[in-house]
Amino acid sequence: MGKEQNPRRVADNEAMAKTKMLRTSPQKLNLVAAMIRGKKVDKALADLTFSKRRIAGDVKKCLQSAIANAENNHNLDVDQLIVAEAWVGKNLVLKRGRPRARGRFGKIMKPFSEITIKVREIDAAAEAAKKAAAKQKTAAARRSDAPTTTAAAEELA
Repeated sequence: MGKEQNPRRVADNEAMAKTKMLRTSPQKLNLVAAMIRGKKVDKALADLTFSKRRIAGDVKKCLQSAIANAENNHNLDVDQLIVAEAWVGKNLVLKRGRPRARGRFGKIMKPFSEITIKVREIDAAAEAAKKAAAKQKTAAARRSDAPTTTAAAEELA
C-alpha cells in the first residue's frame, strides 16, 4: 500500500553517477569528459590519474562512484564496463567584481558545473564481433585502394 517504485532511469546493463557543484567552467570540464568517453573504465581511470588537469581528480571520483554503483547496485561485471556517456552541464555562477580605472567595475564570473557519467557493461562476444567487422572493413578498403595505386604507377612508367 506504499508508494510505487520509480522506474529505472538507465538500462539493465548500465549504471550512472552524477557530481554537482564542481568549481570549474563547463568548457574545461568537457575537455576532461571527452578524454574518457567510449573507453574501458580501467583505461579511463588510468588516464584521469595521470592527467595534468586539476579537475581530473573530481571526474575520477565520479567515475569510481559509477563503477561502484554498477558493481554493488546493479550486479554488473567491472571488467566489462565502458564509459558509455559522459556529459557536462552548467550550474550556478558566482558573480564577483573588481574596481577598475575611471570608476568602472570589472566583472569576475566564477562558474560551477556538473558532470554525469554513465557506464555500460559490454558483451565480450559482441565486442569481438565488432572488432572483427572493423578489421574486415579496413582490409576491404585496403584491397580497393591497391589496384588504383598500381594502375597509377603503370601510367607514370
